[in-house]
Amino acid sequence: MATPQFMPLDEDVFEYGRVDRVTPLIRRVIAENPSKFTYRGTGTYIIGSGDVVVIDPGPRLDSHRDALVAALEGETVRAILVTHCHSDHSPLAAWMKDWSGAPTYAFGPHPRPEPGFEVEDFEDDEEDGDGDGADETDAGASGGSERGEVKIEEATDYDFAPDVTVADGEVVVELPGVTMAGVHTPGHTSNHMCWTLAEESTLFTGDHVMGWSTTVVSPPDGDMTAYMESLRRVAGRDDAVLWPTHGPARDDGRA
Repeated sequence: MATPQFMPLDEDVFEYGRVDRVTPLIRRVIAENPSKFTYRGTGTYIIGSGDVVVIDPGPRLDSHRDALVAALEGETVRAILVTHCHSDHSPLAAWMKDWSGAPTYAFGPHPRPEPGFEVEDFEDDEEDGDGDGADETDAGASGGSERGEVKIEEATDYDFAPDVTVADGEVVVELPGVTMAGVHTPGHTSNHMCWTLAEESTLFTGDHVMGWSTTVVSPPDGDMTAYMESLRRVAGRDDAVLWPTHGPARDDGRA
């Protein structure tokens, strides 16, 4: 079997803040928070039409919030699904809940680290002059700090707690033409949840599987044994397409 290749998300196929219809049921808005953890930025997904579901509202960026308001004009958000609590995925969920009145759904909050546990930075020897945003210190970026350094752990949104905690395999959305359920995939974080869209045989994989790179598995909450088990589980599914939060869709998920 040929080794699957990482895939780019070419800049000519998206524009920051623009809502793009990527399938008959799925639209995507990409936040302008590129970094070494987020690639081009966080892709927020809008599922359905009229009555819609939003996956990973994203970082606290005014530009992304305004883009979502424009994208959702005239529609009713019925559910807000969160894959996990890193700062490029969940922070805008609180605003979206207040703005739309829709409940939030997730496996649960991110566990707080034990007292005294600290994650050290490591030195990045590369010159960050490629414009990938790795040096951004904006509150919406989940990656680097000062030039020459990059954290080995993404910033975490410990304040997020879902209105509805979702068990593995539980159906959470049943709208006309849109049926969605949770698939618990611990490893990247212990509370990581992928989301299925039955009508398009799709799995929204958050940071569990990305098209452009491997993912970060950083202790104490990240667990490589759990991550490998979750990868095997996803490989054993029959999803036609994987849509990650960062990077392009993949139709070779099993490989």
